[in-house]
Amino acid sequence: MWCSGQHVVFRRRRSVFDPHLRQSVQTQRKTPAEATNLHTVIKMAFIKEESEDLKIEDTFVVKHEDPQEQTELMVMKEETQDRNETQQKCQYDKHQDLTHDEKSLKKKCERIPTGERMYTCPQCEKSFRERQALEIHIRIHTGEKPFSCDHCGRRFSQKPNLKAHMSIHTAEKPYSCSECGKSFRAKKQLEGHTRVHTGEKPFACQQCGKRFAYQAAFRTHTRTHTGEKPFTCEQCGKSFTHSEYMKAHMRVHTGEKPYTCSQCGKTFAHRTNLYVHRRTHTGEKPFTCTQCGKNYTCKNSLNCHMRTHTGEKLFKCEQCGKSFTHSEYMKAHMRIHTGEKPYSCPQCGKRFAHISNFNCHMRTHSGEKPFTCDQCGKSFGNKNTFKSHMKLHTGEQR
Repeated sequence: MWCSGQHVVFRRRRSVFDPHLRQSVQTQRKTPAEATNLHTVIKMAFIKEESEDLKIEDTFVVKHEDPQEQTELMVMKEETQDRNETQQKCQYDKHQDLTHDEKSLKKKCERIPTGERMYTCPQCEKSFRERQALEIHIRIHTGEKPFSCDHCGRRFSQKPNLKAHMSIHTAEKPYSCSECGKSFRAKKQLEGHTRVHTGEKPFACQQCGKRFAYQAAFRTHTRTHTGEKPFTCEQCGKSFTHSEYMKAHMRVHTGEKPYTCSQCGKTFAHRTNLYVHRRTHTGEKPFTCTQCGKNYTCKNSLNCHMRTHTGEKLFKCEQCGKSFTHSEYMKAHMRIHTGEKPYSCPQCGKRFAHISNFNCHMRTHSGEKPFTCDQCGKSFGNKNTFKSHMKLHTGEQR
């Protein structure tokens, strides 16, 4: 081995004077010619060995770099590796971001229906996501009712409404309240009823803050602010804020009274009137005046009574200027000016402007005297006559 500045060379040489080789030469004494030939062979072997040493030298050469240069090369190599790793990481992160964006977009596309568009009503400009919903809505304006009940012939604009109606004929009420046991034909009716027990009123008016338990009542209320009355009677042109109000109004023209009292057989055009009438049999008066404690069978009667305490008279006659606490009182008063007498006695034909006078007259034929004095036991068919009699006992009238 030898060192030469920049190189370290490892050599492996077999000397021609090797003891084994020398022994082999000495044991074989040759002639001069053979010696010459042997010398040539040895020389060729030596040359061959030198050649092999050169090859070995080339193979085992290790270049000695300058320490500073080698450090710089190592730093450059590390930087290159770091740069490559950074590029690979950026490419991976970019791929991950693209994948995440693709997934988000896919989810968004799944949430938004493909080719979604809004369908707008040409009459009221209300918009719908589905064309079928718009077609159903259009029936409000056209009055189309394609679904008919096979039992009574009543028609509906939507098939679910027809199904709910059919339960009237079958008397089926599969939805029962767990609190009071009351049954309902539709699930939505039960959901609305449960708010009676919970007191929940989730629908709030943004203009006046009034709250409602039912969405239908809330919608009807909002029309009091907008003045909208989309339901119009075809016979007299009167408009209403709710379809049910118009249906009830139509009975004025048809004379229909579909609600019958099971105790006395009296019929009514409106369901609420039947409910109020039933309280005359039960004696129930659930509405109480907070000032004088007087009880009433319906809320309208209480509201009318409260105006006697406040002195408020909202209803004014346009002809004579007289004011009234209740609309019915004003309507009865207007017959003085018009001369209208809509109540006719079926027995004698006498006509009356007020229903109270008509009822009092009918007792003259029936002999009924429902007003009895608790002091002397005398009975009267007229309420005003009874009041005059009571003053005799109290001394108010002489």
